[in-house]
Amino acid sequence: MIVKTVLIDLDDTLWATTRNNQSALREVYEARKWSRWIDSFETLRDVYQPINDHLWHLYRIGEITKPELTVRRFKEPLEHFMGPLDESLIDEINTQFLSLTATKKETIPGAIELLKELRRRYRIVILSNGFMEVQHRKMTAAGILPYVDCIVLSEMAGINKPSKAIFDYALSRSRSRRSETVMIGDDWESDIQGADNAGLPAIWFNLRGQARPDDPLRVPLYEVSELSEIPSLLRSFTSFA
Repeated sequence: MIVKTVLIDLDDTLWATTRNNQSALREVYEARKWSRWIDSFETLRDVYQPINDHLWHLYRIGEITKPELTVRRFKEPLEHFMGPLDESLIDEINTQFLSLTATKKETIPGAIELLKELRRRYRIVILSNGFMEVQHRKMTAAGILPYVDCIVLSEMAGINKPSKAIFDYALSRSRSRRSETVMIGDDWESDIQGADNAGLPAIWFNLRGQARPDDPLRVPLYEVSELSEIPSLLRSFTSFA
């Protein structure tokens, strides 16, 4: 295989989503003086994070819509502490949160260096389920955008990863051949199973050292724990068993 195109996830593969979002959430917590109801930011975070993670899972598999996600991810944890809240207030909080996240610049260690190296040899396509109104701003703030040839977001395709359809859309939009394309991402469900659905080899960026799921894959799978491992791995791709 001669790799010509790299599809690469954005959130927590290149842009430090967990840390940046928690930074934005802390700013909202402090600006709105939620300490009157919630004794610490850490208490809020520990309730918010699992709810948010679960809602994103439901969104990826099509069981809830984007508006449902954006309302419920704040409504459910905040009502745990404050009681019933008006949806207009929740919308206001979500808008504030998204505006703050779009200004955050932290990247995963080695992300910019990886992009600089990949850009010398491959077409770089960002493939993300993130929201259209913030992804471009996040990439601009973090210095990612100059290294990207094409951006494909789930809202553009009308379908989320791990559906095969969004990978097909990305290949079409970037004018890439399936036989010359590799997927890189941190999320097993959306990135790795998605690549499997689309018949694309995948590199799993396993930053947190998670156990590999038992899910059988049809695609060749490679695993790295640091982004710096990826360029040499791609250069070694001459054939797949």
